[in-house]
Amino acid sequence: MSNETPQTNTSVDDRVASFAHAVLAGEIVAGPNVRNACKRHLQDLEHGPARGLVWVQELADRAIGFFEDVLCLNGGEYEGKPFLLAPWQSFVVGSLFGWMTEDGFRRFRLAYIETGKGSGKSPLVGGIGLYGLVSDGEQRAEVYAAATKRDQAMILFRDAVSMVNMSPLLSKRLLQSGRDEKVWNLFYPNTNSFFRPISADEGQSGPRPHIGLLDELHEHKTATTVNMMRAGTKNRRKAMVVMITNSGSDKKTVCGQYHDLGVRICAGIEDDDSFFAFICSLDEGDDPFKDEACWPKVNPSLDYIVEGQTDGIPGRKYLREQVQAARGLPAQESVVRRLNFCEWTQADAPWISWGVWKQAEERVPMRLLRNRRCVGGLDLASTTDLTAFVLIFWPAPHDPHWRLLPYFWIPDDDLQGREDRDKVPYAMWVKQGHLETTPGRAISKLHVLRRLVTICAYFDVERIAYDRWRIEDLLQLMSEYDIALPEMVGFGQGYKDMGPAVDEFERRLLGLAPEQDAIDLDPSEWEVVDSETVETLRHDGNPVMTWCAGNAVIVSDPANNRKADKAKATGRIDGIVASIMAVGISSKAAGPTGKSIYDEGAGI
Repeated sequence: MSNETPQTNTSVDDRVASFAHAVLAGEIVAGPNVRNACKRHLQDLEHGPARGLVWVQELADRAIGFFEDVLCLNGGEYEGKPFLLAPWQSFVVGSLFGWMTEDGFRRFRLAYIETGKGSGKSPLVGGIGLYGLVSDGEQRAEVYAAATKRDQAMILFRDAVSMVNMSPLLSKRLLQSGRDEKVWNLFYPNTNSFFRPISADEGQSGPRPHIGLLDELHEHKTATTVNMMRAGTKNRRKAMVVMITNSGSDKKTVCGQYHDLGVRICAGIEDDDSFFAFICSLDEGDDPFKDEACWPKVNPSLDYIVEGQTDGIPGRKYLREQVQAARGLPAQESVVRRLNFCEWTQADAPWISWGVWKQAEERVPMRLLRNRRCVGGLDLASTTDLTAFVLIFWPAPHDPHWRLLPYFWIPDDDLQGREDRDKVPYAMWVKQGHLETTPGRAISKLHVLRRLVTICAYFDVERIAYDRWRIEDLLQLMSEYDIALPEMVGFGQGYKDMGPAVDEFERRLLGLAPEQDAIDLDPSEWEVVDSETVETLRHDGNPVMTWCAGNAVIVSDPANNRKADKAKATGRIDGIVASIMAVGISSKAAGPTGKSIYDEGAGI
């Protein structure tokens, strides 16, 4: 190795074994898979030599020292500070570089690291890549930050570039291709080695990585990138592929498969001396939404972010905010549990929890709703499905709640067959008046139209939002039979229209503080009413609507706009779709000119 290679401190204690002992003694809080990884390490120290495994303390110390003597952190309050490894990071780095085989090969050829979001995985593996580039004694080393897309690969690579720029030892030894945010290659002339991003979509073939780094494995839809990296390591004695990830939502993916493999290997169920796994997880019965004590099991850097502090550090504050924001919203809770608490979740989680929906139930007399401003949402069935019409009533001085009132129709033919298919008591709901039927095998749009006329005449319905996709037949019937309804407003079912409406529905259901533009009136035009009650949504407990609410699944686009997805729902959600459309136009509809929407004159 060249004399110009950065020198590191190798006079550190065995921090790998120290971490393992501390975890098993309960001095460091860790989950079952990390405990198993620690047991595996200590057992291998004792029994590994019989299998040809060699622990080289100097190599482990040297790699750990490289981070702390050569590298600096970047970003926020940590900008320019030495990269002092948390105990779990020392365990990972020391394990990966300290274990060899008796024939001179690196023991661990494949590594899988899974922790909660924000634990410092990306800078950790960025540092591993830099060590492989300049200090691992490899001639013509190829180091790659790999991903399915180049943009994703660049995220990890930019971390490495930032660490180079902040390190006096590295910045003067490495040559950079490109400038600023467009650097695309790091070259180490002493060994003719390079570090660059690579992606499967570039169609490149033949990489021969000394170190391959894969970020966000849970986002990889196929094993293409992993296989591309692994295939190129066969001719290198110390090659290693390191995968990092948050927990995912589908165990059938490449991430799920490596997760399960790592769990089995650490538990001793399966043998593979070449596979390293550090998998953060909770113990059975742990609930991070109820007990903060389990948080360090899946956020191993949590109590090492700011030395000497625990309660109130940024990580704990952030987690508390995430938990609070997700309470009562299963879809959001599912994301928080997966990303922050390493819980593998179902791909599709319900949107509204039973507790939140039940808490919003309150039946009121019809006279409280008559002559009260309202709008409607219509989700019309194509043939045999459920049709839903939902009214949203504005708050009033005598009743400071948004009121939701649903109507449902279904064809009366073969109710028993429908019950068997959908596993709900349609006949009982019809008998109790929660659901109406239309004659025939398919939904009678004319029958629904005539009921809509009656309903709109009884209430003060201003506008009706509808799904444009299924409305042509209805509009034709209205023209043919000379049927008049309030203003009909087409409402898109994509993210653009649905996104703001979903946000507003959620806000009202949870009783969050009102936005100034929630209703298109200047605040000076309406009376100040208690914000904790005025914006809260109440429904009448209709069991058909409750069923729809329990079935609803929300999906997001890359910009985090959301919509209800019928394809992923666990049952029919027509009532919720109609409600979201009604809420959407109620947010946009203007109030009476010059009059408060809470003015007595606008109510009963």
